[in-house]
Amino acid sequence: MSEEKDRELRALQAALAAEHAAVYGYGVVGGRIGEGQRPEAVTAYDAHRARRDALVREVKDLGGRPVAASAGYALPFQVPDAAAAVRLAAELEDRVAGVYADLVRAAGGGRRALAAEALREAAVRAVRWRGESVAFPGLAERAGTAPPSAAPTA
Repeated sequence: MSEEKDRELRALQAALAAEHAAVYGYGVVGGRIGEGQRPEAVTAYDAHRARRDALVREVKDLGGRPVAASAGYALPFQVPDAAAAVRLAAELEDRVAGVYADLVRAAGGGRRALAAEALREAAVRAVRWRGESVAFPGLAERAGTAPPSAAPTA
Protein backbone atom coordinates (compact mmCIF):
# COMPACT_ATOMS: atom_id res chain seq x y z
CA MET A 1 0.00 0.00 0.00
CA SER A 2 1.31 3.45 -0.85
CA GLU A 3 2.20 5.90 1.90
CA GLU A 4 -0.68 8.14 0.80
CA LYS A 5 -3.25 5.33 0.99
CA ASP A 6 -1.81 4.20 4.34
CA ARG A 7 -2.21 7.74 5.74
CA GLU A 8 -5.78 7.88 4.42
CA LEU A 9 -6.58 4.48 5.94
CA ARG A 10 -5.20 5.55 9.34
CA ALA A 11 -7.33 8.72 9.21
CA LEU A 12 -10.40 6.68 8.25
CA GLN A 13 -9.76 4.32 11.16
CA ALA A 14 -9.42 7.27 13.55
CA ALA A 15 -12.71 8.70 12.27
CA LEU A 16 -14.34 5.29 12.70
CA ALA A 17 -13.04 5.03 16.27
CA ALA A 18 -14.39 8.51 17.01
CA GLU A 19 -17.78 7.57 15.58
CA HIS A 20 -17.85 4.44 17.76
CA ALA A 21 -17.16 6.65 20.78
CA ALA A 22 -19.80 9.19 19.69
CA VAL A 23 -22.45 6.49 19.34
CA TYR A 24 -21.61 5.29 22.85
CA GLY A 25 -21.57 8.84 24.19
CA TYR A 26 -24.93 9.68 22.70
CA GLY A 27 -26.32 6.65 24.51
CA VAL A 28 -25.32 8.40 27.72
CA VAL A 29 -26.64 11.75 26.47
CA GLY A 30 -29.98 10.16 25.57
CA GLY A 31 -30.34 8.76 29.07
CA ARG A 32 -29.80 12.13 30.74
CA ILE A 33 -31.06 14.76 28.30
CA GLY A 34 -34.30 16.59 28.91
CA GLU A 35 -37.45 15.65 26.98
CA GLY A 36 -37.33 18.83 24.92
CA GLN A 37 -33.87 18.05 23.54
CA ARG A 38 -34.31 14.30 23.16
CA PRO A 39 -35.31 14.49 19.45
CA GLU A 40 -32.10 16.41 18.66
CA ALA A 41 -30.06 13.81 20.57
CA VAL A 42 -31.76 10.96 18.68
CA THR A 43 -31.08 12.69 15.37
CA ALA A 44 -27.39 13.10 16.26
CA TYR A 45 -27.19 9.49 17.45
CA ASP A 46 -28.66 8.27 14.16
CA ALA A 47 -26.29 10.49 12.16
CA HIS A 48 -23.26 9.09 13.97
CA ARG A 49 -24.47 5.52 13.47
CA ALA A 50 -24.86 6.20 9.74
CA ARG A 51 -21.39 7.78 9.53
CA ARG A 52 -19.93 4.85 11.47
CA ASP A 53 -21.47 2.35 9.06
CA ALA A 54 -20.25 4.31 6.03
CA LEU A 55 -16.73 4.45 7.47
CA VAL A 56 -16.72 0.68 7.95
CA ARG A 57 -17.39 0.32 4.22
CA GLU A 58 -14.71 2.91 3.34
CA VAL A 59 -12.07 1.14 5.45
CA LYS A 60 -12.95 -2.16 3.78
CA ASP A 61 -12.79 -0.51 0.35
CA LEU A 62 -9.19 0.49 1.10
CA GLY A 63 -8.37 -3.08 2.12
CA GLY A 64 -8.35 -2.42 5.86
CA ARG A 65 -9.94 -4.23 8.74
CA PRO A 66 -12.31 -1.78 10.47
CA VAL A 67 -11.42 -0.96 14.06
CA ALA A 68 -13.98 -2.48 16.42
CA ALA A 69 -15.93 -0.52 18.99
CA SER A 70 -14.81 -0.81 22.59
CA ALA A 71 -17.18 -2.31 25.13
CA GLY A 72 -17.19 1.02 26.94
CA TYR A 73 -15.54 4.42 26.87
CA ALA A 74 -14.29 6.76 29.57
CA LEU A 75 -16.37 9.92 29.62
CA PRO A 76 -14.50 13.24 29.89
CA PHE A 77 -16.58 14.17 32.96
CA GLN A 78 -19.50 12.86 34.97
CA VAL A 79 -22.94 13.23 33.41
CA PRO A 80 -25.44 13.32 36.27
CA ASP A 81 -28.06 15.58 34.69
CA ALA A 82 -29.42 17.21 31.52
CA ALA A 83 -27.00 20.16 31.64
CA ALA A 84 -24.01 17.81 31.74
CA ALA A 85 -25.57 15.76 28.93
CA VAL A 86 -25.69 18.88 26.75
CA ARG A 87 -22.02 19.61 27.54
CA LEU A 88 -21.14 16.00 26.68
CA ALA A 89 -22.96 16.22 23.34
CA ALA A 90 -21.00 19.37 22.44
CA GLU A 91 -17.74 17.69 23.48
CA LEU A 92 -18.53 14.61 21.39
CA GLU A 93 -19.13 16.78 18.34
CA ASP A 94 -15.90 18.70 18.90
CA ARG A 95 -13.93 15.46 19.06
CA VAL A 96 -15.58 14.07 15.96
CA ALA A 97 -14.93 17.33 14.10
CA GLY A 98 -11.25 17.05 15.02
CA VAL A 99 -10.82 13.61 13.48
CA TYR A 100 -12.73 14.64 10.38
CA ALA A 101 -10.41 17.63 10.00
CA ASP A 102 -7.54 15.13 9.99
CA LEU A 103 -9.36 13.01 7.41
CA VAL A 104 -9.88 16.07 5.19
CA ARG A 105 -6.09 16.57 5.25
CA ALA A 106 -5.35 12.89 4.54
CA ALA A 107 -8.00 12.04 1.94
CA GLY A 108 -8.57 13.05 -1.62
CA GLY A 109 -11.48 13.18 -4.04
CA GLY A 110 -14.81 11.88 -2.86
CA ARG A 111 -13.54 10.81 0.56
CA ARG A 112 -12.23 14.30 1.19
CA ALA A 113 -15.60 15.81 0.26
CA LEU A 114 -17.42 13.38 2.56
CA ALA A 115 -15.00 14.16 5.39
CA ALA A 116 -15.54 17.89 4.90
CA GLU A 117 -19.31 17.35 5.00
CA ALA A 118 -19.00 15.30 8.20
CA LEU A 119 -16.78 18.00 9.73
CA ARG A 120 -19.37 20.65 8.89
CA GLU A 121 -22.23 18.59 10.32
CA ALA A 122 -20.35 17.94 13.58
CA ALA A 123 -19.46 21.63 13.89
CA VAL A 124 -23.09 22.65 13.36
CA ARG A 125 -24.29 20.14 15.96
CA ALA A 126 -21.65 21.41 18.42
CA VAL A 127 -22.90 24.98 17.94
CA ARG A 128 -26.48 23.86 18.51
CA TRP A 129 -25.53 22.09 21.73
CA ARG A 130 -23.18 24.78 23.00
CA GLY A 131 -25.03 27.82 21.75
CA GLU A 132 -21.84 29.38 20.35
CA SER A 133 -19.24 28.66 17.72
CA VAL A 134 -15.48 28.39 17.51
CA ALA A 135 -13.38 30.08 14.85
CA PHE A 136 -11.94 26.90 13.34
CA PRO A 137 -14.12 23.86 14.11
CA GLY A 138 -12.09 20.68 14.15
CA LEU A 139 -8.82 22.54 14.53
CA ALA A 140 -8.25 22.75 18.27
CA GLU A 141 -4.80 24.27 17.86
CA ARG A 142 -6.32 27.28 16.07
CA ALA A 143 -9.25 27.61 18.47
CA GLY A 144 -6.86 27.93 21.41
CA THR A 145 -8.00 24.69 23.04
CA ALA A 146 -6.14 21.49 23.71
CA PRO A 147 -6.41 18.83 20.99
CA PRO A 148 -8.69 15.88 21.72
CA SER A 149 -7.05 12.82 23.21
CA ALA A 150 -5.93 10.16 20.80
CA ALA A 151 -7.44 7.56 23.12
CA PRO A 152 -11.00 6.52 22.27
CA THR A 153 -13.10 8.41 24.78
CA ALA A 154 -16.64 9.60 24.59
